[in-house]
Amino acid sequence: MLDQPFGRPGGAQWSVSEIAYDALERSRVAGDTRLFQMVASASFIETTTNLYTANLREFLAEDAEIVAWLAQGWEPEELQHGLALRRYVERAWPDFDWEAGYRAFVADYGRLCVPDQLMPLRSLEMIARCVVETGTATFYRMLADLAPEPVLRSIAANISTDEVRHYKHFYRYFLRYQERERPGRIAVARTLIARLHDISDEDTTIALKHVSGDANGYDAYHAAFCRLARTYFPYRMGVKMLLKPLDLGVLNHAAVPAGIAVARRILG
Repeated sequence: MLDQPFGRPGGAQWSVSEIAYDALERSRVAGDTRLFQMVASASFIETTTNLYTANLREFLAEDAEIVAWLAQGWEPEELQHGLALRRYVERAWPDFDWEAGYRAFVADYGRLCVPDQLMPLRSLEMIARCVVETGTATFYRMLADLAPEPVLRSIAANISTDEVRHYKHFYRYFLRYQERERPGRIAVARTLIARLHDISDEDTTIALKHVSGDANGYDAYHAAFCRLARTYFPYRMGVKMLLKPLDLGVLNHAAVPAGIAVARRILG
């Protein structure tokens, strides 16, 4: 089940079956512990998509268009991301038991994938999804830029492109529900902030524990990530994506550089 083949799911322009894993230059990454942790943790998180997609489909059940896209586009593409990264980890770092690590991760992470973790309004849940897609799109863009190995660069660039497209879908659905539910700008901003906090403190912490075997290793990982972010993180891209649902109009011209400055302080 975890190693199923993929064609081109949804709107993806690539397939995991086309990745040239035989060309992987293992010597470029074999000793890079931080890179291993980044890629392996991401592979765990992406592979769990099916755990929370069912909750999301049920939450949005009355909207056939969104439910169909989640089932036929978003979920298979996210699972393809997980499979592509898993295969990379297994070839680049063959001493790591991916299967055992993943099973332990699922047992721990599954407690987060419950319906009461969803936002109270559908419009706000779409904002939460936009935050997640912003985080993944920028993470993989950063990974594509910093990776010293060509196969990993290609995988990360493809995934980032998918995540930007997913963001656009969720943003469009946010606009649909916004017309019905009329959440205020303060509610939208609170959702943005809350979801940013959740994805930084929960997903990666749990994944890293089962990748590194160290339940207390997140602080060191985060410090190393921030050092890399100073050079590689796409700040403007991330800030623009996060601010878009706030619909700041002319204020956006000032908000983007201010947001970049804040993001640099947080990550730097």
